[in-house]
Amino acid sequence: MPRQLREVVFVDGVRTPFGKAKGQYAETRADDLVIKCIRELMRRNPGLPPERVDEVAIAATTQIGDQGLTIGRTAALLSGLPQSVPGYAIDRMCAGAMTAVTTTAGGIAFGSYDVAIAGGVEHMGRHPMGEGVDPNPRILSERVVNPDALVMGKTAENLHDRYPTITKERVDAYAVRSQQKTAAAYEAGAIQPDLVPVATRSAEQGWGLATTDEPMRPQTTMESLAGLKTPFRAAGKVTAGNAAGINDGATAALLAEEETAKELGLPIRMRLVSYSFVGVEPEVMGAGPIPATEKALKQAGLTIDDIEAFEVNEAFAVQVLAFLEHFGIADDDARVNPYGGAIAMGHPLASSGVRLMTQLARQFEERPEVRYGLTTMCIGIGMGGTVIWENPHWNGADAKQENTK
Repeated sequence: MPRQLREVVFVDGVRTPFGKAKGQYAETRADDLVIKCIRELMRRNPGLPPERVDEVAIAATTQIGDQGLTIGRTAALLSGLPQSVPGYAIDRMCAGAMTAVTTTAGGIAFGSYDVAIAGGVEHMGRHPMGEGVDPNPRILSERVVNPDALVMGKTAENLHDRYPTITKERVDAYAVRSQQKTAAAYEAGAIQPDLVPVATRSAEQGWGLATTDEPMRPQTTMESLAGLKTPFRAAGKVTAGNAAGINDGATAALLAEEETAKELGLPIRMRLVSYSFVGVEPEVMGAGPIPATEKALKQAGLTIDDIEAFEVNEAFAVQVLAFLEHFGIADDDARVNPYGGAIAMGHPLASSGVRLMTQLARQFEERPEVRYGLTTMCIGIGMGGTVIWENPHWNGADAKQENTK
């Protein structure tokens, strides 16, 4: 007998402030960052009995050391969740947390779970991307991928080649706006509600408290970016100023079946509509969000014109601008990343997908006239991921009801 799929909702999401590699979290364990997020989710949602959590999925790209040993399970135990709550680890590089969300959401829709926690962590200062891995040499010797595919900055330069209209001036201007928007969002108090402060310790500086994103450079100007080196290509366009850095941080989200959320009195901040992951040529992995978005829109029966709020991960400015150019959206469209993005806040690989979701949920709360929004990101080794969400606060539903009376 066919199963009726159930509605999946985004209840809440939190994250640690993001740090620079070897910065404020240099002596903080990766799993402790995740634990802080899980505990904060439970604290903020006291109507949820801990035993009602059915699964904990935590992503990490480099699953080694304090990011290894089935981190979803160990973090759940260390967070104080009952031993009956299972957990697992997941890896889809930059889209790890996004995949943790979509995978557990599938379990909720199918009826295997009612409530799940999904998130990600990356301590790139302690575990650089690729640490301890042993890629099969045939992937290069048999030309399965171009060697550029293994260096993210080179893939971004290759994307510039695909989009010659995206100049160095355009990517630098985008990066300046990201810094400015993030600073303005902090000034307006739009970022802080999603952050869980983290106690830090340093042999040199003693105890501290991380309360803001460490990578931010609000004084960035076009002039300061113009003089930066292009490390991936002589006379190239990709610099440390128009790309995300090497960062540490963690995120976690609470997902639930809609009726369960209502039963427990949990907030409903977004409703899942569709999601898609698509592969592209690994040497231009930044193009991934384009086909992923096209597929997710088709699944949802929507067009890009139906999307009025965008959270696009800023691994590289060129990757965002390629997405916008493909869909005919202006570089400075106010619907895109209104609070800034990874160029300013940081991109701790596997954690970033949930950051996009918490910020989209904030957009939905502030803009009830918006019905649909999306979160999208490029993914290493040539992929893209997109999740489309519906705004439960959409005031068009009330208007529609009034018109039918």
